[in-house]
Amino acid sequence: MMAEPAPSSRLSLDGAADDPQVCRVTVTRWRAGQAVADHDELVVEEPLEIRVRSRAVSVTMRTPGHDEELAIGFLLSEGLIQSSQDIARIDPCIRAADGNILNVTLAAHVTIDFEKLTRHVFASSSCGVCGKASIDAVRSGFPPVAYGPAFPAAVLQAMPEALRERQEAFSRTGGLHAAALIDTAGRIAVLREDVGRHNAVDKVLGWAVRQPGMVRPDHALMVSGRASFEIVQKALAAGVPLIAAVSAPSSLAVELAQESGQTLVGFLRPGRMNLYTHAGRVV
Repeated sequence: MMAEPAPSSRLSLDGAADDPQVCRVTVTRWRAGQAVADHDELVVEEPLEIRVRSRAVSVTMRTPGHDEELAIGFLLSEGLIQSSQDIARIDPCIRAADGNILNVTLAAHVTIDFEKLTRHVFASSSCGVCGKASIDAVRSGFPPVAYGPAFPAAVLQAMPEALRERQEAFSRTGGLHAAALIDTAGRIAVLREDVGRHNAVDKVLGWAVRQPGMVRPDHALMVSGRASFEIVQKALAAGVPLIAAVSAPSSLAVELAQESGQTLVGFLRPGRMNLYTHAGRVV
């Protein structure tokens, strides 16, 4: 029998210099009744405080990397910005002792009502929508999407494998969600990983805001987990017409997608999928 180690207030972590998303820890592995000391790689989770005009609007638990994209995507999905022209500058992330801080300065023409923010200041990496102050405020905040081009079923069914092949940090840790924008030909425009589903989506949308033309009507949002209300809402904020998930949608996600003209795909696998709303967009 092995003696239990003395309790420690903090876990000993070795940061990977080449990857801020991954750290190494010492573990005891049990194999066939034998205990062996070894190392394991974990996904990094740290708090990020997003400030707008030096005022805190959100603290989210996220995986470091692409923090500016995360902030931009969050502001887009909250309805505070519509394009990159609404942002004057983003101050570099400050790594403080109690977390990381990113300050966004909006352009002079942008007006903001901080009281209308729909998320409370703190959000966990797994939650997001549970901090919404008003579901109705989110539901009515963005117009429905245009119909646009159709998506071949074969392209959609190939998405999970394409996503998995590009998840480098997940391959090392097994602890990251992924989101990607994929066009009707199956090409991945951008892929981001994060410990939180909604953070991965924010990073993808933040990338898109910075690109000419932003999100195109032939882009689908692919997520590695389930399709929650907030995932659909974020896609709606960017005008994404189709959301595909490898797991189940929630009832409120289906309801929002139906109302907003979006196609919602769940349980996406090679050879099968469930189309919950606006199935005519898939051919």
